[in-house]
Amino acid sequence: MSPPRVLVAGETLIDLLPERSGPLDRVERFVRRPGGAPANVAVALARLDEVPWFWTRLATDPLGDFLGRTLDAEGLPERFVERDADARTTLALVTHDEAAVPTFSFYRAEGPDARFETGTVPDDALDAVDWVVFGGVVLSTDAGRRALLDLVRRARERDCTVVFDPNARPELWDEGAFERTIDEVLPLVDVVKASPDDLELAGFDAGVEPEALARAVCERGPHTTFLTLGGDGSLAIAADGAPWGPAERAHPGYAVDVVDTTGAGDAFLAGTVAALAEGRSLEEVLGFANAVAARTTTGSGAMTALPDREAVEAFRERGEHGEREERD
Repeated sequence: MSPPRVLVAGETLIDLLPERSGPLDRVERFVRRPGGAPANVAVALARLDEVPWFWTRLATDPLGDFLGRTLDAEGLPERFVERDADARTTLALVTHDEAAVPTFSFYRAEGPDARFETGTVPDDALDAVDWVVFGGVVLSTDAGRRALLDLVRRARERDCTVVFDPNARPELWDEGAFERTIDEVLPLVDVVKASPDDLELAGFDAGVEPEALARAVCERGPHTTFLTLGGDGSLAIAADGAPWGPAERAHPGYAVDVVDTTGAGDAFLAGTVAALAEGRSLEEVLGFANAVAARTTTGSGAMTALPDREAVEAFRERGEHGEREERD
């Protein structure tokens, strides 16, 4: 078999989902689900028939064993799935507001995602792939930041397209550290997928129009920015250096009955990478990625709700929910 075209790097953890919406101190029962934004992206890509390599670290405790079995069942190659006997699986307690928007509380002492090691992915693997995808959570630790930035720099030397999701989680960062790290990362990446909330925490002015916000990201280094706008869909700004640019495109999204938005951004990112890797137009990329995300929000949990390609294409073809009206 030929090697994957995509390498995803980052954390795999346990999401503890509440039995109902509301403040964490009022939730009595939680359901265990596999999670972690990069893990969600890797699994979503596999379900979309773009099976990636996934560089992650798992503990050897029972929860780590559960996560390992989950990744294996999704068909992800084992080559870069490391096991760490000195770590304990990271937990993320998830709560939802009335709009099903999640917030996260992390229990990460000795978590394997804080113990990434530089050089784990060799140069020959980077020579084989076209796309490298990573997120912001692992960057919040010194070891993780060193390891992932080393990966990114070597990937750029080999003409990989580097895709970054800031995935802001404020409680994991000291004051000002997230903004400083994003300042360091943006000149090293080609494509950014973010929400206005991510970018506001990174020091951008989220009060401007979405198009201006996306352009501001491109001015810091990336040639393309995908901005997710929740119920208003998404947009993409591509600068002169983009293979598909310069361009400005938007998609209004799909009207669905939302159950849980956990993992919707990860689903969108996977849809984006899968469509770009297939050489689709920027308009088609947005339509496909929005459909993957919208379909994901109709189920509970992040990874467990991710659709396969057949489900996404059926969702788009039926059109029973319809695309939203174009934004003014």
